Amino acid sequence: MSMGTLSGVAADIGGRLKGADSAFESVSTDTRTIGPGQLFFALRGERFDAGQFVADAADRGAAGAVVERIAEIDLSQVEVGDSRLALGALARKWRQHFDIPVIGITGSNGKTTVRELTTAIMREALKEHGDDVVHATLGNLNNDIGLPLTLLGLRDHHQAAVIEMGANHPGEIAVLADIAAVNIAVITNAARAHLEGFGSIEEVARTKGELLDSLAATDTAVLNHDDTFFAEWSARIGEARLQSFGLSSEADFRAEDIQLQNLDGHPAFEFKLITPIGELDVALPLAGRHNVTNALAAAAAAVSAGATMENIRAGLAISNNVPGRLRAFRASAGAMIFDDSYNANPDSVAAAIAFLEGLDGEPWLVLGDMGELGPDAASLHRGMGELARDAGIRGLFCVGELSREVAAGFGNGARWFETIDELDHALQGELSAGRNILIKGSRFMGLDQIVNRIEPAERREGA
Repeated sequence: MSMGTLSGVAADIGGRLKGADSAFESVSTDTRTIGPGQLFFALRGERFDAGQFVADAADRGAAGAVVERIAEIDLSQVEVGDSRLALGALARKWRQHFDIPVIGITGSNGKTTVRELTTAIMREALKEHGDDVVHATLGNLNNDIGLPLTLLGLRDHHQAAVIEMGANHPGEIAVLADIAAVNIAVITNAARAHLEGFGSIEEVARTKGELLDSLAATDTAVLNHDDTFFAEWSARIGEARLQSFGLSSEADFRAEDIQLQNLDGHPAFEFKLITPIGELDVALPLAGRHNVTNALAAAAAAVSAGATMENIRAGLAISNNVPGRLRAFRASAGAMIFDDSYNANPDSVAAAIAFLEGLDGEPWLVLGDMGELGPDAASLHRGMGELARDAGIRGLFCVGELSREVAAGFGNGARWFETIDELDHALQGELSAGRNILIKGSRFMGLDQIVNRIEPAERREGA
């Protein structure tokens, strides 16, 4: 399928075409994977300038390139002032070709899980149209590069899109919302994340609320009724329809009779789902009580896009934790491991500690630094140690300079390690049966390395 021509791109993004006009099939920003017929965007950032790789794109058969400086090679190029803004402009224009539900999801915690749950439900709702009809964000492509690339992946067979949006500075969600033109806007929550860029949780909430500002009367806002900023967000939706979710009895989508169950040796939840279109007994095969709220958000978003109660039941039943987001597995030595290594902030760490409290067995926590917390970073880390101690965490292993404060706050029983290798060596001797070990830290800490070094029971059984 042709996406258009280079001359059309030049017109859409305000660029100047140099060279012959030609059609292109898709967009790429990576010359390592680009193929024939693709349009290469030579992006530039603080630490990189892909303009130096335009010749590589030509060698790989690119149909053309969008550049900030014309390269003197035999390749048609569209010259623009800012290639990153041009990528967003082209995605905005491409999005306008699709009259489908576009669900945008933002929030401090739970974005990716809600995205995956919503996608699973929508695939059930639209499966009569085929297997690949719900287009969704892959991985963590949720910024001003990833979101445009996701939208530029839309094709005629897609019946819905589920788009994740992230930010670490004020104004960034507004930019993404303008590009994506969502008709269903989901805010999972506002928490103490990226405070270095936002300055305060109030600014976090204001920025998440930017997703709501451009909603039309025919659009829907899906908001967390339990969140402190629910009223503030509700006031920003204008004439759009409001669907709330949460554990509050006043929420439109809520859960009752929540029960922690054991599903094939892994924690899972059963609850009664109450919605404006009916009630349903739900089995959610995910660890963590907070995932019940994530499931409510997904149900509200999917119903707003036309899903039924049966679609919700089927979609949630087949859901799995995303790697790095409280994914559970048993170690060959017997301990239950909870991989929550993808990211961390004070509120998500508090939720992880509460999760451990609710399990049968000895609770252990492996914690790395929480990033981007600003001037209060040290005290926030110390507070996590105190919280873990008061919650009855039996073993605490820490790594990272700021996590010294976690160990100090916890006191006797905490162990701090200078490197991941040292922590891993010590942890390998503590994986005995009867322990629940949760591993968590900000992404830059690389605690997934520790997870990957733990031998799972399934591998040993299958060896």
